[in-house]
Amino acid sequence: MSRLRFGIFLAPFHPAGENPTLALQRDLRLVEHLDQCGYDEAWIGEHHSAGSEIIASPEIFIAAAAERTKNIKLGTGVTSLSYHNPLWVAERLVLLDHLTRGRVMLGVGPGSLPTDSAMIGLNPTQTRELLETNLDVVMRLLTSDEPVTVDTGTHRLVNAQLHLRPYSDPHFDVAVAAVASPTGPRLAGKHGVGLLSIGATLTSDGFDALAHHWNVMEERAAAFNTTVNRDKWRLVGLMHIAETREQAYKEVEHGIEQWFNYFQKVAAFPQMDVGSGGDLKAMIDFINESGTGAIGTVEDAKAQVQRLVDQSGGFGAFLLLAHEWANPEATRRSYELIAQHVMPEFQGQAQATRNAKQRASDTRTGHAEQQNLAVAHMTEKYQKELANKEGQGS
Repeated sequence: MSRLRFGIFLAPFHPAGENPTLALQRDLRLVEHLDQCGYDEAWIGEHHSAGSEIIASPEIFIAAAAERTKNIKLGTGVTSLSYHNPLWVAERLVLLDHLTRGRVMLGVGPGSLPTDSAMIGLNPTQTRELLETNLDVVMRLLTSDEPVTVDTGTHRLVNAQLHLRPYSDPHFDVAVAAVASPTGPRLAGKHGVGLLSIGATLTSDGFDALAHHWNVMEERAAAFNTTVNRDKWRLVGLMHIAETREQAYKEVEHGIEQWFNYFQKVAAFPQMDVGSGGDLKAMIDFINESGTGAIGTVEDAKAQVQRLVDQSGGFGAFLLLAHEWANPEATRRSYELIAQHVMPEFQGQAQATRNAKQRASDTRTGHAEQQNLAVAHMTEKYQKELANKEGQGS
């Protein structure tokens, strides 16, 4: 099995009313922690309303995070491409590509919150149409030196060209977000880029969304003579892990209710409304019993990732949907446990040490006997040396 990458998808989700300055610093520290734990990717969201997902510019956040990290790749998860001039989006990402020496990724989507797009006079249907137009422009800018002249409906470009080529060759990773509609996989297949299946385990379709996403990508790729790669398919899921299931359940009481309430009562984003009963236990049970995620032990986490692998037919990266169900200390510990015990199972690192342990165990008796014989031999040799010295001195 090829090495499965692990990362996070950081919207983020912070309770309204909290100190936003401290919350943003906590997000930066989390990305630092993930870098130290060996996570591969962190995708940062863009939102402008509703008071919870408080990062307005993933590019600015990435610039700050890049200076604090060494290896982790940093992506816009996602840039709401429909809101922006596509030329400036491409320019900003190329700049970040140089500043990070190739650690940046571009994730795009239509914008998830209607309360965002309403403030600039767009409705969700318009944003999905604009996404296709604007992504076409971005990909033309990244893959060709030919000038682009186009009227997108919200912006007019005249002989537009990038004045820097990307640092990455031929360009940084590009991925399109998908929750429920076929918009994301259609565009990913058309351009032969990656897919971020945010709704893989969160919609009412459950795991069936995976087959749908991949089928649409393959159909569009065939229609446009492009190639889609499962290694560029990223699945987003929910977890909180502790040493015991009882401990994990107790820890998520800290903030899981706020998370559910945000999607059920605040965000006008019905695809993410994962409804459950009204009490804490019902919310926790729903995550586990519906297949939406895993709240429990490392064994529960392994089983959830394996289920996704089996159901999807294979993908390139598993992204944990970042949340603050637990307090910061327990949240960091959850990521550590996943890095320590779950990631090796899917990255080809666990079995080699098990095999080495078994080989040593199988031959232990014989080697232990040889060790004892070696000690006895050297003891006898030393005693003979002493006896010879005594004989010579007499």
